[in-house]
Amino acid sequence: MVFKRLLGSLGVGGPSVDTVLDPGAVTPGGVLSGQVHLKGGNADFTIEHITLELVAHVEAEHHDGESEGVAVFHQHVAGGNFRLAEGEQRSVPFSFPLPWETPITELYGQGLGIALGVRTELGVAGARDKGDVDPLAVRPLPVQEAILEALGQLGFDFKSADLELGHIRGTGQQLPFYQEIELAPSPQYAHQINEIEVTFLAGPVGMEVVLEADKHGGLFAEGHDAVSRCTVSHHGVDRINWNAEVDGWIRQLVEHRASHGSHAAHGHGDHHHGGHHDEHGHRSGPGMGTAITAGAAGLAVGVVGGMVAAEAVDEIGDFFEGDEEEGDEG
Repeated sequence: MVFKRLLGSLGVGGPSVDTVLDPGAVTPGGVLSGQVHLKGGNADFTIEHITLELVAHVEAEHHDGESEGVAVFHQHVAGGNFRLAEGEQRSVPFSFPLPWETPITELYGQGLGIALGVRTELGVAGARDKGDVDPLAVRPLPVQEAILEALGQLGFDFKSADLELGHIRGTGQQLPFYQEIELAPSPQYAHQINEIEVTFLAGPVGMEVVLEADKHGGLFAEGHDAVSRCTVSHHGVDRINWNAEVDGWIRQLVEHRASHGSHAAHGHGDHHHGGHHDEHGHRSGPGMGTAITAGAAGLAVGVVGGMVAAEAVDEIGDFFEGDEEEGDEG
């Protein structure tokens, strides 16, 4: 998607900017590239800086409810410090790696209802103008795809995904928010849990996988959450039986007998395949992500994304338009 923006702070006659991302989805930690096309106005201008911001539509929980907003989670200066002559056309290429914890927005090309974007800020004559937002598509890393595929083959169905402002205790989380992918339980576990939430915290070497189960209450007990954390490597993904691996995680999670309603830390021993398996508190909530119909045969966790993907693109401007709130820089 291309946006064209007249520099609002200078009014009619100011330079315009048109940012174009290279086609295709990017992976977390992968390189995002494209071009910023500038067109001079009716006079010469000094372009002080061209800054690209990665922005996300996030949700925050409060004691009195929830709210939504925009978080800036990375900034990249693409250029600046040059004179743009009257009517001159100039293209500024850019290329930079995404943060490893960048949320995924699609699975097998179908949208998850997550709104990420690239916003261009142009600094001219001491003024800053934030342009429209170009939607950013992020596909899973191989290990993320393998885990989601395994969950689908084990019978778990995709429900929704959202981005929660906050940090998960006991993890190496870097961004000011985390992604929750909510799954309906497989028939095998439906009598024990209401849903499972999966969070990926990727890094250069491997990834933390945080699992949270909303467990049913017993005859004399209320339901409660159980949380576990596993660490996996980016290497050797094709040598692991992921169905067996992930099923083992789920079994440990479901069978874990945490205190009712407790989010306290509980220790476990080392997990096989180079993973460490712990119990940690997980800041969580019901979430308000866009629901996606489940049950598409042959796709991991039953994602049916055509309608939702289109809605996400159509509404991404509504999420970000006019919102100048800035989150922490990644």
